[in-house]
Amino acid sequence: MEKLVFITGASSGIGQALALRYHRAGFRLALVARRTEIIQSWLEAENISGDSCKIYNADVGQPESIQAAAIQCLNQQGVPDVVIANAGISIGMDTAIASDIQVMAQTFAVNNIGMAATFQAFIRPMEQRGSGALVGIASVAGIRGLPGHGAYCASKAGVIGYCESLRGELRAAGINVVTICPGYIDTPLTQRNRYGMPFLMQAEAFADKAFNAIQSGASYKVIPWQMGFVAKAMRLLPNGIYDKLLQGRPRKHRVSEE
Repeated sequence: MEKLVFITGASSGIGQALALRYHRAGFRLALVARRTEIIQSWLEAENISGDSCKIYNADVGQPESIQAAAIQCLNQQGVPDVVIANAGISIGMDTAIASDIQVMAQTFAVNNIGMAATFQAFIRPMEQRGSGALVGIASVAGIRGLPGHGAYCASKAGVIGYCESLRGELRAAGINVVTICPGYIDTPLTQRNRYGMPFLMQAEAFADKAFNAIQSGASYKVIPWQMGFVAKAMRLLPNGIYDKLLQGRPRKHRVSEE
């Protein structure tokens, strides 16, 4: 039987690009999103048949919702070979504004709790089989904080730490945990950013490199590699220099500015 990949946030951007890359590699698809009608239209446009793909409706910000979708997948398609927790949100926040605390709660609900809930139902079946890959989509924004991005940067730093912890837990069971850190990828999530985005990469090119990293058994990968170099250099900068470099930098749109 053809291998199976389970992808959250598959209705657009990185998730959709990854779905197409895995389809072209011969994988069956299990695609998850709230906007399932968009996935259906996309499948028809790409001429992908229902025999090789199933769509699951779920809200990753609600653990019971994504866990139910995972169980449906197990019952209908079997144990995936690859699970990609891609669904995520990025909203600017200002801690001085009371309502933005809810923005942070929502961001963590999707980007962190949602990721753990996505993986949860698949771990025991993968352990029993002795193989599988759990892929967490993090971000270079998780390597060092950016003004106005407190919720997003903190959530993605959490993803990096969480995946590293999970990797140590599951290695002996034959399950590979992969952390993918995208730089700036041309998707609906980034197209309204009001600041420069160095080394901006098309989603299709990103998906190809991510696919290769996952299939090769990598544990951690920054894509594109140039952003990995930039992120490491920024990490080494003394705080005083780093803070001055970012002073006055445009910030991410807040909810009221959407």
